[in-house]
Amino acid sequence: MSKEIFLEIGTEEIPAGFLPKAMSDLERMIRKELNTARLEFAEIKTFATPRRLALAVSDVAEDQPTLRTEAMGPAKQIAYDAEGNPSKAAIGFARGQKVDVADLKLVETDKGEYLFIEKEEPGRPTAELLIGILQRVVAGLTFKKSMRWETLDVRFARPMHWIVALYGGEVVSFTHGNLTSGNKSRGHRFMAPQEFAVTGMVDWLEGCRKHFVTANHNERKAVIREQVETAGKAAGGKTSLDERLLEEVTYLVEDPTPLCGSFDKKYLQLPRELLVTSMREHQRYFTIEDNQGKLLNKFITISNTRPEDEQVVIKGNERVIRPRLDDAMFFWVEDQKVKLESNLESLKQVIYQAKLGSSFEKVERFTQIAKSLAERFEPTAVALTERAAQLAKCDLETKMVYEFPELQGIMGREYSRIEGEDPRISIAIFEHYLPTEAGGTLPSDNLGAFVSIADKIDTICGCFGVGLIPTGSADPYALRRSAIGVLNIILDRGYQISIPQLVEQSLGLLERKLTRPQAEVQANVVEFIRLRLANMLTSRDYSTDVVDAVLSARFDEPDDAVARVAALAALKGAADFEPLAVAFKRVGNIIKGGVDAAVQTELFEDDCERALASAVEITRQVVADQVSNGDYGAALQTIAGLREPVDAFFDGVMVMAEDDKVKTNRLALLTKVASLFADIADFTRISA
Repeated sequence: MSKEIFLEIGTEEIPAGFLPKAMSDLERMIRKELNTARLEFAEIKTFATPRRLALAVSDVAEDQPTLRTEAMGPAKQIAYDAEGNPSKAAIGFARGQKVDVADLKLVETDKGEYLFIEKEEPGRPTAELLIGILQRVVAGLTFKKSMRWETLDVRFARPMHWIVALYGGEVVSFTHGNLTSGNKSRGHRFMAPQEFAVTGMVDWLEGCRKHFVTANHNERKAVIREQVETAGKAAGGKTSLDERLLEEVTYLVEDPTPLCGSFDKKYLQLPRELLVTSMREHQRYFTIEDNQGKLLNKFITISNTRPEDEQVVIKGNERVIRPRLDDAMFFWVEDQKVKLESNLESLKQVIYQAKLGSSFEKVERFTQIAKSLAERFEPTAVALTERAAQLAKCDLETKMVYEFPELQGIMGREYSRIEGEDPRISIAIFEHYLPTEAGGTLPSDNLGAFVSIADKIDTICGCFGVGLIPTGSADPYALRRSAIGVLNIILDRGYQISIPQLVEQSLGLLERKLTRPQAEVQANVVEFIRLRLANMLTSRDYSTDVVDAVLSARFDEPDDAVARVAALAALKGAADFEPLAVAFKRVGNIIKGGVDAAVQTELFEDDCERALASAVEITRQVVADQVSNGDYGAALQTIAGLREPVDAFFDGVMVMAEDDKVKTNRLALLTKVASLFADIADFTRISA
């Protein structure tokens, strides 16, 4: 027989951002508890609204299975003395196994007789175990911010008001704080606040629905999506759904009701992003646009109640948004009274990081790096790049960005356009922040790419240089994201950039700020970026051993590394790759670090040595030309042609000959073989 576990924690309104993680934690914790308790189950489902967290586990066994364990103890001669009395070793073994010495047995093994114990622990009823399990789950939920209430010594995101705990419809009774679990849930705080009894998940979902609560978050999200789209059409336009806003609103309401409001058309002269940000960030409004994608002076809000008079609520929302838009209009006008570039001087008073100086100093550093990139990849745009870099952070000192930090870059773009800056400069001011997330949009133009790479590499090198290095999940300066951004831009634009040289240049500009040896910092940063590239490539379904083999051989230009990974992956996919890899791994393993000696043909004792030496010489120049052209696929195919002479060499001679001169000569020959592919991949790391 099996039954369902159901748990609901009822609370005051929990912040929307806390709930997805809380659901994940709930599932993880109950899964771990049930597995530890050896209780079989089928499926775990979790639910969340602003006022409740819940889980349901289906088909949970009614009892633990009997646990049978075996343990081997000390040998007979150690366990008993000459008179057959148990020794301290036997007594200690029995104590450790929590049995009497008399329960121990002797069993015959290949090594002689040994003490042995076989124990059988009957399973306990699930209902009995669940008291402790559910207590630990409720008490174990943590949040990035939690609180205490009344005089209780318990913490949670918000004060708890009820707990439902059921197994097979029966109450699992336990206490937490001042609450005792039961079978009574509650409806919507305003629409139906009364209690209602539940017997399990299905009954609870239906009871919630009757009491104006859509408890399933996925269903609630789908309902809101449909409501917003329908309301947008009814308003004469369409809604461009912001998925992050949709996710947030899903966890802000229990009974979603769409309402459509409007604002004065004069605010439409403000930049689109500014209007959207004002409505989204402060009021959680969805915007509406026409068929050409132009914003309309209308918005949609999702109410958590069903108002008796919708117009009253709509007017209230319109009154709330008006001062926000008035503020935005005021900042928009005031900021334009001052030239954007005049804010550069103000950045001298803004501390970027205590050990790394002001934001002005940072701008000065990454401007030099951006100019160097422009000189190499678009020499005619050096002046434009310098101007874009100098203006890149100036909007941080505007009133608008001070009020709406998420508009950094956007306002710089808009203000510079109004001031008549070159369009490429305006775009670069915005795009130098890209990408802002994994898989996000990349700069569309060289100027934005140059400044973005420069800004990000300065951040990485600066933080590493003063000991602000990411550890575990802690990465307060988002250095991993910056490194991935640098790599993605380089690969997207096809730049041939040496990461070690880029890092060296950045550290040179930071020299007076560093608190660690520059060489050590450079090695750390290059390895940090190399590991980010390795992760990126394995996420693209390249095998770990191929990526490791390539990046261990050489890591310099990301574009070059990716080309080598692709070539080796293609070669590895060939039917005859395994014997080739075995041969080359054998070469690498034998020579270790290689032998720095010339190959002396007069020391050859067998034709297989002469044949391999000849093949290497013929192959060497061909491979050199192919590698210089970046044709790694052709180079690997050419090197693969050495497999037969390499196999013949190993079959024909003993590399580690007794004669030291002969041995060294053979190792030198194999070193020449390894040198052909040493810059492409380390074959010793390939799993053939």
